[in-house]
Amino acid sequence: MNPYKLNRRRFLSGAVASAGADICAPWSLRNALANASVNSDNDRILVVLELSGGNDGLNTVVPYADDAYYRQRPTIGIRPERLIKIDDHFGFNPGVVGFERLWKNGELAIVHGCGYENPSFSHFTSMAYWHTGAPNSGNDYGWGGRLADSMSPEPQLNYIINIDTTQSLAVRSAVHNPVVFDEPDRFQRKGLQPALALLDHVGTSSSSNATQAYLNDVATSAREASSLVRNAWSAYKSPVDYGIAPLQLPKIAACISAGMPTKLYYVAFRNNSFDTHVQQGPLHERLLTYAADAVHGFIRDLERLGLADRVVVMAFSEFGRRVPENTSLGTDHGAANVMFVAGKNVNGGHYGELPSLTELDEGDNLNYTTDFRRVYASAIDGWLRQRHAAKVLNGEFETFPIFS
Repeated sequence: MNPYKLNRRRFLSGAVASAGADICAPWSLRNALANASVNSDNDRILVVLELSGGNDGLNTVVPYADDAYYRQRPTIGIRPERLIKIDDHFGFNPGVVGFERLWKNGELAIVHGCGYENPSFSHFTSMAYWHTGAPNSGNDYGWGGRLADSMSPEPQLNYIINIDTTQSLAVRSAVHNPVVFDEPDRFQRKGLQPALALLDHVGTSSSSNATQAYLNDVATSAREASSLVRNAWSAYKSPVDYGIAPLQLPKIAACISAGMPTKLYYVAFRNNSFDTHVQQGPLHERLLTYAADAVHGFIRDLERLGLADRVVVMAFSEFGRRVPENTSLGTDHGAANVMFVAGKNVNGGHYGELPSLTELDEGDNLNYTTDFRRVYASAIDGWLRQRHAAKVLNGEFETFPIFS
């Protein structure tokens, strides 16, 4: 039996997409909010955080009790005395103070060995597999978009929000048009010029022409979504410290606090930040500090707002790093990795089977022990309580008991 399948909490307690890229579908805000009220019995929210670039899981959750770790990483391996030890086998990277606080509260789950068969070492390809939930195949829509379509087969305004400069494939939907923005104050003016012209000049008068009426409704929906986001952000004030780089999470807190009917939020720590090929140590620690402090601040902020019981954060990266360090004191593209799930209703602890540090593949990579879609399925069926995971992910994946 794997000792790291323990439940920490039980143990402790006994598109509008930027106005111009993907504009919202033509329905009124009033109808959308009315539709949302039909599903008011399930007000749970999932926030997905992408750590772009391939985060080094072995130097994030460090297996300091395994001598093989230090044999593979004699220079960049983090010595036990520098780690934030969480048990007799693992310690957090010194930068992961925010995660340590969540761990101590029983609010952080660590899922080990996450990956898929025949891993790709291309950022673009592997991220596409994670975005679609369809490794070594493909799908026209993202797993988050398919999830939204399954939860609400009829379009609803503001059902998905993607905070970024461009829409992620993960939230591409057949039914819903995600709201995509990075700066709420400039939301209404972002996008391509033809679309901006559409927003400026369409929708100002009624029309009996079907096409004109359609465009009027599109423009009106776009303006309404833009206004809601900007008003939510302008009304939001928080004393909570999210750290040096909040990773857009305060904007999500603002939208949730404003009562927007969004079920799925997607945000990314972009620009391949975690692609640490050279002199990894100080950079990686700093990046982890940004991420861990931001997630911790977000959970505490939701707690302040009385909304923490509604929200869970799931964090992933498109792949881990190769086990041995390279000659540039960094690590190269690898395979299996850890995933994190955080929130007040998380049963904190270790999940999944630990990958071996001695039985590696021919490229010196960890062999995956957990199909990452098991974590997706756990979020879909265990947290959102949809019972649609098999349909969304096109297959049956055993869930983890991560949620209270």
